[in-house]
This record gives sequence, C-alpha cells and structure tokens, in this order.
Amino acid sequence: MLVLSEGRSLRYATFFYLYVMQGIPSGFALTAVTNYLTAEGLDARAIGVFGAVIGLPWGFKFIWGPLVDRYQDSVMGQRRPWVLAAQVLAFLASLGILFIADPVANLNLLGWAFVLHGVFASLQDVSVDAMAITIVPTAERGRVNAFMKGGMATGQAIGAAGLAYLIRDAGFHTAAMMQSAVLLTLTAVTFLIRERPDDALLSVRRRDDRALTQAIPHSFVQLLRKLGRALIAPHSLALFAAVAMVFISERLFQRVFFFDLIRNQGWSDTSVSVLSGTYGTLVAVGLALVGGWLSDRFGAQRMLIGVALGMGLLHIGFSLAASTWSNPTVATTALVVRQTLEPIFSIAALPVLMGLCRRGIEGAQFAVYMALSNQADILGIYGAGQLLAFWSAPAIGVFCGLLMLAATGIALVTLRRMLVSRDVATADV
Repeated sequence: MLVLSEGRSLRYATFFYLYVMQGIPSGFALTAVTNYLTAEGLDARAIGVFGAVIGLPWGFKFIWGPLVDRYQDSVMGQRRPWVLAAQVLAFLASLGILFIADPVANLNLLGWAFVLHGVFASLQDVSVDAMAITIVPTAERGRVNAFMKGGMATGQAIGAAGLAYLIRDAGFHTAAMMQSAVLLTLTAVTFLIRERPDDALLSVRRRDDRALTQAIPHSFVQLLRKLGRALIAPHSLALFAAVAMVFISERLFQRVFFFDLIRNQGWSDTSVSVLSGTYGTLVAVGLALVGGWLSDRFGAQRMLIGVALGMGLLHIGFSLAASTWSNPTVATTALVVRQTLEPIFSIAALPVLMGLCRRGIEGAQFAVYMALSNQADILGIYGAGQLLAFWSAPAIGVFCGLLMLAATGIALVTLRRMLVSRDVATADV
C-alpha cells in the first residue's frame, strides 16, 4: 500500500512527479510554443498578449483555494479527491489542442485552448500544494519543496526541450499528443497513492472526523473572513511583496534574454529551448536538492535573503556586461545559470510562505500566494513585449536587478520585525 503519511521517500517521489505533471504543460506553452511562434515571425507584442491570455487561469486560481479547503472531508482523503479530479479534467482539456489545424494562423484559438487546460491545471496546482501543507512535516518542507521545484524544472525541461524538438521534427500535433499521453499515465499513478492508511481508493462517502470538522470553516463567509485577516496581516503583506518582486523580475529578464538571443544574436528557437531545458535543468535539479537540504538545515529565511541578494547582484553585473552576450560561451553559460535561479529561490521562499499559512485555510491562503507568484511568468512575457519597445535588453536587466535588491531589503526588515514580535510575545507569556 502506498501511503504518503507513512513514507518519507514516497512523499519525495510523489511531490516530484506531481510537479512534473505541472511543469510539462508550462514548458510546452510558455517556452516551446512561444519560442516557436517567435521563430515563425510573430512580433513580441503578439506573443506577450498570447502569454498573458494563457496565464489567466493561474492568476485566478486563488478562487479554487476556498473550495478545496471547504470540502476536505472525503473518505478518499483530505486533498486527494481534488487532485485526481483536476488531473482527469486537465487531461481531457489538453486533447482540445489537437483540434487546432494551424497554431500560427489560429493564435487566438490556440491561446484559449491553453486557457481551458489551465483552468483545471490550476485546480491541480492548488490541490497539490494544499496536500503538501497538510501531509508534510514542518521539518521536511525544505526538502519536499526541493523535490517539487525539481519536478517542475524537470517537467518544464520535457515540455520546453523535448516537445520543442518534437514540434520541429514531428509536428505540433505530435508534440501535443505526447503531452496528453504523459498526463494520462501519471494520473493513473496518482490513483494508487493514498494520503493516510484508512483512506479509500475510491468512494463518494464523507468522513466523520470531529477534529477535522472543527478546523474547517463552516461556511464560505467564515472562511473568506479568516483568509482576509491572514492575508492583510502587515508582515504577510510585506514578505509576500518581496517574494513577488524577485519572481517577477527574474521572469521578466528571462523573456527579454530569450528574445534578444533569437532576434539579435542569431539563435534558433529550438536551440534556446533545448539548451535551457536540458543542461540548465540538470544543474537546476541538482542545486535544488542541495538547496532543500540547506533550507532545512540552516533555515529558509536566511537562505531567502542570501539568494535574493545574489540574484540581484548577478542580474546587474551580467546586464552591464551585455557586450559579451554575442559570445556563444557566455550566452550558453547564462542560459544554464539562469535556469537554476528560480528553482533555488523558490526552495527558500515557499517554506517561508507556507509558514505564514493558518490552519483550516492552508490551501486557500497558499493558493493566493501562488496565484500571484504564478503570474510572474505571465507578467514577464507581457512586460518584455511592452518594455522592449522602449528599453534595451541590458537596461531591463539592470532594472530587474535593482528590483531584486529592493526586495531583499524589504524581506530582511520584515523578518527581523517578525522575530522581535515573536520574542516579545514569548517574554509576555
């Protein structure tokens, strides 16, 4: 019997592959397809709008949070029924992409097909995150987040590099069909895994658990009030704002750099997708696993400050050395290094955000944080399309680095105030 609550290794493996499932469509849509469209001659603004449209479900995925938290009393488990339902619906929605004959000529239709898939994929994302907060011990959160980000990076590599290769070698529809086949296979695996030993594999009955019932808000109004109080707490607002600034800045520069390589440095879309999705991902996964251990060993808060500071300085320095971007070795190294930054930062940031979540509304609160964080990629695509009309790529890179340094300062001040408040509360007791 495969039971998450009883096996640490199973928890690592499960959250790894669940995030692979999320990474594949992300890499396919936001890297392989957007780079393919760039190579086919579509301008930056059209691609920016396309990216913004397909990211709409992720921006509104916080809507799923209260629903997932309100109904978590199934005998199949607290979160597993939601995960399974979302996976099945996301698979069915992914089949819709196959009906688009010419993706370049039907860009709007392609975008809305990805939106439909994203609606259910975002529900899966919320459900999986809620499951992680519920089932993973606090002492393991850094390592589990490492496996989650490693899974996301691996999935994005498959979607970006593997499916980009298939688009050029076998056609767009073959790539889309392969994506659907992988999603279906991994959904079957999820069906065999339970959260706790007494969970049923398949049932429509509700669980009679008094302790669980007391923790769950009795109405959506009560849930939303509790959620609102948690979100507007000053330290929560400030800390999340700092995290969001780093995510958005990193993704903005990624899109600007990709565009510069393809349009100005003579790189092919396949080269950019495959290189960032192979060597970059291998390094990212390795560093993510090490980073997860470091996060649990030395503290996610310290790691958050150090990584954000390093990213800010790195972006500024690399952008000031823009004259070297035409050197293939420099550009290749930058692609590989850049691919590691977001996963490493996430490993530090996500345990910190999880620690802000309050019992009974964990799924809803974390869903809000992740919904806004997920918009980093979308805002990056859209922002790149707008800013490149006025600024050069190096100027945007310096701007991104400065935003990261500002975020580091905000996070440092907020964490120190939280520590002082905690010490005062302890002394009063």
